Amino acid sequence: MCSRDEKMLKNGNRKLGGKEDWAVVGRKLTYVKGDLFSCPATDSLAHCISEDCHMGAGIAVSFKRKFKGVDELIQQQKKPGQCAVLKRSGRFVYYLITKKKYNHKPTYESIKESLEAMKTHCVDNGVTRISMPLIGCGLDQLKWKLVSVIIEDVFQNTDVSISVYRL
Repeated sequence: MCSRDEKMLKNGNRKLGGKEDWAVVGRKLTYVKGDLFSCPATDSLAHCISEDCHMGAGIAVSFKRKFKGVDELIQQQKKPGQCAVLKRSGRFVYYLITKKKYNHKPTYESIKESLEAMKTHCVDNGVTRISMPLIGCGLDQLKWKLVSVIIEDVFQNTDVSISVYRL
């Protein structure tokens, strides 16, 4: 039985859920083995956080140490499904707000809404390259097969290319 979020993702010839999982990938996503923070200095960066901007575990801790600005993020008063933004060293750092509290779990819908908000900012500001981890799939436990389809769909009609880093 598919979850509500998996049903939301069913689209045309894509079958998501169960033993038939597959998806068209590779149009927008490039996979890189290595440290996310070794990406080109001209790439914008993205990752997921909670509305409370806690960032106390996982890769969020590294973002918090490297880019600081927690007060700046809190002042933006972004809600789940939105995207907070910092500008650091001439590039944007995107904080996809995917859940209310740090100990909650995001949904595929909140990831999609946050990505849509990031896309709008990218298009409005001429961003064409983003580097990110496997968003929502570490501590948040979403399935990359589903998240990657969402990313592909959201960015399909843009000039934005995305590098996904994995150690």
